[in-house]
Amino acid sequence: MSHAPRFPFSAVVGHDDLRLALLLNAVHPRIGGVLVRGEKGTAKSTVVRALASLLPALDVADDCRFGCDPAAPDPQCPDAPHGETATRKPAQLVELPVGATEDRLIGSLDLERALTEGVRAFQPGLLAGAHRGVLYVDEVNLLHDHLVDLLLDAAAMGRAHVERDGVSVSHAASFLLVGTMNPEEGELRPQLLDRFGLTVQVAASREVTTRTEVVRRRLAFEADPAGFAAQWADADAELAEHIRAARDRVEHVVLPDSELRRISALCAAFDVDGMRADLVLARTAVAHAAWRGADAVAEEDVEAAARLALPHRRRRDPFDEPGMAEDQLQQALSDAAEQADEQPPDDPDDDPDGPDDGGPGGGSEPQDEPTGPDGGGGGEQQEQPGGGDSERSPVGAGQSFRARLLEVPGLGEGAPGRRSRARSRSGRTTRATTVGGHGLHVTATLAAAAPHQAARGRSGPGLILRSDDVRRALREGREGNLVLFAVDASGSMAARDRMSAVSGAVLSLLRDAYQRRDKVGVITFRGDKAELALPPTSSVDIAAARLRSLRTGGRTPLADGLLRTQHVIRTEATRDPQRRPLVVLLTDGKATVGVGGATGSKQAVDDSLRAARVLAGTGTAAVVVDCENGPVKLGLANQLATALGGPSLRLEELSAENVAGVVRAVSGDSGLAA
Repeated sequence: MSHAPRFPFSAVVGHDDLRLALLLNAVHPRIGGVLVRGEKGTAKSTVVRALASLLPALDVADDCRFGCDPAAPDPQCPDAPHGETATRKPAQLVELPVGATEDRLIGSLDLERALTEGVRAFQPGLLAGAHRGVLYVDEVNLLHDHLVDLLLDAAAMGRAHVERDGVSVSHAASFLLVGTMNPEEGELRPQLLDRFGLTVQVAASREVTTRTEVVRRRLAFEADPAGFAAQWADADAELAEHIRAARDRVEHVVLPDSELRRISALCAAFDVDGMRADLVLARTAVAHAAWRGADAVAEEDVEAAARLALPHRRRRDPFDEPGMAEDQLQQALSDAAEQADEQPPDDPDDDPDGPDDGGPGGGSEPQDEPTGPDGGGGGEQQEQPGGGDSERSPVGAGQSFRARLLEVPGLGEGAPGRRSRARSRSGRTTRATTVGGHGLHVTATLAAAAPHQAARGRSGPGLILRSDDVRRALREGREGNLVLFAVDASGSMAARDRMSAVSGAVLSLLRDAYQRRDKVGVITFRGDKAELALPPTSSVDIAAARLRSLRTGGRTPLADGLLRTQHVIRTEATRDPQRRPLVVLLTDGKATVGVGGATGSKQAVDDSLRAARVLAGTGTAAVVVDCENGPVKLGLANQLATALGGPSLRLEELSAENVAGVVRAVSGDSGLAA
């Protein structure tokens, strides 16, 4: 079957780093793949799909479902031993959809053979199909974390191991892994970022000439795909030959000890965790040397590799800026050059005290302490008596911490995440059922049918099934939630030390939401009204940036803040009805403005309590963070928590280090439980 022509790789305009990263991985797949970060409409998918056309064709054993090379078959291949016939096939580009299940990715029990022949047989997944080709995951940041882990494990080891449903299989899975993502839709956790060999940031050019050429070539391709591809066929063929020659050369490229020391010095200078960066940098430098036709790695190869392998490994926190400044790289390269030129001692034991602490990353330079997005913050601010309307400058964020888990009770069915319990298509199987569930529970189905085989007249292989034998799997995992921070930014909260602590707490909770794959929104209330400071988003970078510009002062329209929160929840429910909300209200409870701008403390407090009860009536889970301080406490935040049907925590109790256990956002039976 013929396929429509892909946009030629050679015809791509710009994106030099992206093209180089893909080509180096094509030369040396053990580099570990490429993560492509960039805004929408930057041709990320186009470039990746074009790469597959450049890869050399493969000889595949005819009787192998796992793509074995007949000249060097996998000794552990489940289909071994293989026959002598083989077919030459183009390298495969296998795409993993975001909604794929674990069964689809790694394979599963062959149900047809299990039910008809009564045997346990393995049905290969996408990892087997991608062997010796390209595995492409668009929107990899939206893929469930445990599937990303499986992908990266297979990419790193070159093998896939399957232990499930009574099947134990190991097969070769060597592929070029490419993931693309739009950071505005949410980030990958730093632990997963590190597992990708190389990362490239792409953006649309701001040069008019470049943009014009991009549009010209795209329109020409759409008008005549075959003709356009033919124009670039020679250039693509030359690239394909270059890849083949570099693959033949890569195993023979020498990595001198001086360049290995340069690599180690660079990784130490950037203070990367573990040794993965050193290995990736070495493999990438070797591939780069092979690509340029050299027999040994040189400084230029290490520098090119560092640009692709190190920037994302510096990002340990969701609020760290991605990337790497050019002057910082050049300084590190300069320092590493001194290390590369040094001769190692003949006997390492001659230096029992170890390396000098003054080397790269060894403490000679003061290291910046992570303090959140805005570690500084304006001059002194004094809380004005009576909560006046004067506006204060943005405040700096206080110290961040590891937040304790705030969890929506019950059992949801929302998007995969890491916060609240949920029914799941890909989680662990808890039990079998005859009603509901996700997918067939094979073992339970076979066990239900087995006792009746004699009565049903079975005389040969296979099982005789009835509809009442079928059992489905109840699976439980974790879901991400819609976490709305309602932040009191009024004059009563505006004392610098208190608002700084609140900002630090919100940053800590945002970091926690990032790790748990929530959508987050921020609502602030001050003056006469509430404001949606951040519409719900999966990008905590944007949330942190909005928090930096948080202004304080004025009266406290607490009721309007709660009603605005309810409105946002109702709007989001129409877009994503399965994502359960969790409201985190940070306030001292001192309402001074009621519904419709009514003044008077008693009226304002009564209106806020009524608004809280209305919000609670929707079944929304809520937590109140009591920010009241001073020798005399009115306890208004506790009254709000009672009206909302949720717990009240002190600000200091948000730290997981200070308080043990798990906080459930609504205690008892809230109607949300399954």
